[in-house]
Amino acid sequence: MSCLHKRPKRSKDEEKAFQEHVKRVAQENGKRLGLEGDEDLQFLLVGGELVKIRSTSWKKNRFFKLQEDCKTFWHESHKTFKRDQTFSIDEIDSLRHGRQSEGLNKHTEPAIEKQCFSIIFKGRKKNLDLMAASEEEAQKWVSGIEKIINNMRNLSHQQKSEHWIINCMRKADKNEDNKMTLKELKHFLRQINVEVDDTYAEEIFKKCDKSNSGSLEGSEIKHFYDLLTHREEIDVIYGNYDALKLIEKYEVDETAKQKKHMTKDGFLMYLHQDEGSILNPAHKHVYQDMHQPLNHYYISSSHNTYLMEDQLKGPSSTEAYIKALMKSCRCVELDCWDGANGEPVIYHGYTITSKVLFRDVIKAIKDYAFKTSEYPVILSLENHCSVDQQKLMAHHLISILGDALVTKPTGYTVPMNFPSPEELKGKFLIKGKRMNKLEAAFSNSIIEEGTVSEEDEAADCKENGQKGKSKKAKIKLAKQLSDIVIYCKSVHFNGFEHARENQEFYEMSSFKENKAFNLAETSATAYIHHNMDKLSRIYPAGSRTDSSNYNPVPMWNAGCQIVALNFQTPSKEMQINQGRFLPNGLCGYILKPQFMRSPSSQFDPNTLTNGPWLKRKTFHVMLISAQQLPKLNKDKHKSIVDPLVRVELYGIPADNASKETHYIENNGGFNPMWNEKFQFEIHVPELVMVRFVVEDYDSTSQNDLIGQYCLPLTSIKNGYRHVPLLTKRGDVICSAGLFVHLMLIDAE
Repeated sequence: MSCLHKRPKRSKDEEKAFQEHVKRVAQENGKRLGLEGDEDLQFLLVGGELVKIRSTSWKKNRFFKLQEDCKTFWHESHKTFKRDQTFSIDEIDSLRHGRQSEGLNKHTEPAIEKQCFSIIFKGRKKNLDLMAASEEEAQKWVSGIEKIINNMRNLSHQQKSEHWIINCMRKADKNEDNKMTLKELKHFLRQINVEVDDTYAEEIFKKCDKSNSGSLEGSEIKHFYDLLTHREEIDVIYGNYDALKLIEKYEVDETAKQKKHMTKDGFLMYLHQDEGSILNPAHKHVYQDMHQPLNHYYISSSHNTYLMEDQLKGPSSTEAYIKALMKSCRCVELDCWDGANGEPVIYHGYTITSKVLFRDVIKAIKDYAFKTSEYPVILSLENHCSVDQQKLMAHHLISILGDALVTKPTGYTVPMNFPSPEELKGKFLIKGKRMNKLEAAFSNSIIEEGTVSEEDEAADCKENGQKGKSKKAKIKLAKQLSDIVIYCKSVHFNGFEHARENQEFYEMSSFKENKAFNLAETSATAYIHHNMDKLSRIYPAGSRTDSSNYNPVPMWNAGCQIVALNFQTPSKEMQINQGRFLPNGLCGYILKPQFMRSPSSQFDPNTLTNGPWLKRKTFHVMLISAQQLPKLNKDKHKSIVDPLVRVELYGIPADNASKETHYIENNGGFNPMWNEKFQFEIHVPELVMVRFVVEDYDSTSQNDLIGQYCLPLTSIKNGYRHVPLLTKRGDVICSAGLFVHLMLIDAE
């Protein structure tokens, strides 16, 4: 076992010089973030004590401090092997001031509301629930961290890259003397994913060590940085292009701008702005017609929203609803069961998943539903409750959601079709069982309670080897709950013809994935027509106890709107879903193509015929290079990635395709270059999703995912483009990206 190396103790003068150096580094980084001299930033750099709260009895004082890179927080820990713990600003998803997390709400008193705040992390890392000594201090912590997060997000790609590289250099500077020895240089190169042999490392070291001092400092480090970040492919493109409009907008050198010249720095600045991004900047905002009936849109939808993990023993939490809503999910599911003390609860029935109070879920939904999108949220109820607890459910929905809850149709007459997302902005719709037709909302119905057939999904859940009644089971329904189901009344599906003749537009069916896939394969055109005037919800099979997902694309191809996935499970299917809802301002609604809304359409995704959907295109993709791919195994000293890129297309069966580059060994992690060209023939471009996948090649086992990015083909811009890379969970990987050339042209 290797012994622990301790840094030699500094003398007073050395310590003073070191502290001055740390202060100077913090100033540089603060300036780079646009927070020079900012009071809140200075407060974080000094640090202070906070109470860390884990339970009603576990509340401990811990010291927190922002490090000089202005990106990493250090906090003390009393764990035996983790005395020092850190987390990066990049790991933070959001901050919540007050008792806004499940933990703080449960374990603290309302009196200290303004002293509390929570740091919410991306992925499955637990929230950090904290309490400051005063309201003012809590505000400083929250304000300071939020400023850094926002300013970090607003840095240009080049600034992020520079910030990242410089801080990696500082970490490699083991003795913190602001110089780099050859040994430290090699360590730094491994940190940033570059494997070099000793001879080459010595070569670039000597080239930069102009003073022959045996270490690099000041301008020598700058020279090394320039050599390292030099991009050959940019030289080639830069030499071939020049454009006055771009010079005016992006050139950073005033002299060059006046001479109508563009320097390479200016050109790089252009490539990393919205204009140089693969995603059409016009699609970053709501650009589609939002005045069509609700069923004309794909709606971002979640299944078993309350679960944080699997469906057998995972925890249920209000946090799961908040995470889904903050990702613009517009249809969430609530499995409702009788709870103790007469209060309904939400959990996965017949399992040991934990329970969460129905009223707490509704409060969380009210608070977070419209933070990222103004468009309507559908609450899909799977009701297993007794009549008394159903009445309480209705009471909580009405009292907590107030005017935002749709409790009667819009207008004064019985509606003939759905209102639009625009008309329903800021509103909640309840999906569930209803005892009568909507006409009853315009008369004084006196039914108090009635019997209805059980929700299809509830019956299917029992079918999957779980105890319960037969599929045809009936449940009693309280009038109060029945009356607030307006535009999303659940009914059993008895075939397309029966639906056409007997179902009202607001009567919708839920389909288990197997049944839906079968219908999409055997009766696609009928399914598309069914979805032209009704809503369909698809949900994963109960056998997916690990909360895995099915492919949503065939369901969208059949015009299904509410294609519910397990948001809690990072998977290729969720990445495709994230890509589907990436355009249109991330609002959670995407307008279906015209040929899926027109009653005369005879579109069938499985059998291509002529029609407005058939727009043959050729998609040319040149994968040029990647920048600053992250190390996957930071603990392994020599774990350098061997990257390859795959381009995947998902659409109608005839358009599904996948092509990949060769892999680059060892030196591939920092700025690998492939320069490989692919060509795809496309038939129905309006339904195609494009997914870029970067993997670390492994000859003996499955390749590891490095990063991915997915978006609709119709939202891609032609030309030289930068493709951001996201983690498996869909979070942006700072500094990393692909550089590509794309052309979508009419097929000859």
